[in-house]
Amino acid sequence: MIDYSTTISTIIEQAKISEDALPIRNKECRSKFFFHPHPTPKVCLFFHGFTAGPYQFEPLGKALFQAGYNVLVPLMPGHGVAGHDNGENPPPLPTDIQVYQQFVLEWLQQAIPLGKQVILGGYSIGGTLAAWLAQNSPQFIEKTLLFAPYLSSNTILIDWLVQILPFYYEWLNKDNPGNFGYEGFCIPALEVLLDLGQEVLDRAEIMPATPILMVSSKSDRATNLQDQQDLFEAVLNHQPQSWYYCFKGELNIPHTMMTEAEGNKYLSLLLDVTKAYVDSHQTWTEVQEKGLPL
Repeated sequence: MIDYSTTISTIIEQAKISEDALPIRNKECRSKFFFHPHPTPKVCLFFHGFTAGPYQFEPLGKALFQAGYNVLVPLMPGHGVAGHDNGENPPPLPTDIQVYQQFVLEWLQQAIPLGKQVILGGYSIGGTLAAWLAQNSPQFIEKTLLFAPYLSSNTILIDWLVQILPFYYEWLNKDNPGNFGYEGFCIPALEVLLDLGQEVLDRAEIMPATPILMVSSKSDRATNLQDQQDLFEAVLNHQPQSWYYCFKGELNIPHTMMTEAEGNKYLSLLLDVTKAYVDSHQTWTEVQEKGLPL
């Protein structure tokens, strides 16, 4: 059996070789690993958002590392590549969902030896992929953390446009100083992930999956809040240790909730809720009776 130090060294080196060959567009887009010198009680595997990068999980990754856990945040396929983002030269994002599915399955296998329990998580489309992985490999995962998962957009019209218009879309917030990823993308690259979101919702009624923490925001203008609530309720029927937390509208926490630079002025609240859930064994009924143990 390969020893632990060799395993983490190999993970770091292979990521560096792969990302050096891209070339990477910004150091913030590189995979981020927070490793202790020994296996930990929990190992956290996180998947970042669409057209973004691992930088989105740096605050939470550091917080969980300080709590005593190993953390892996790999760069998603087709993300982080240097170049000019426009309709003539769009980002090389996958349009085959199997590319993403194989990616998350392989990273789960790399995470398993690094801790006694795997805590899976993802933001936006990374959350959708985490939900899919939890449905397909629940035997390896202790809990799943879903931050504003992109199950569908906030309007039916946008979903319809995504399905029929193969054009290049430029983000409205592309100049946000917290954005180190792509400024835009070709619509078919998002369509495959929208289809996966519907698959996750359909299967949630019959798939036990794992307990989940669902974190939403009333001010999220990108994703469908009702779908997130429906997914939580479906999972709760199988997993009573699931929790739901929704930021109030007056806090104005946007879809990009994972960092202060991207607009979350109450990031400490997200970190506190997450850490409380990761270390808790309380059911949702107990949480509702007592209040969130923050």
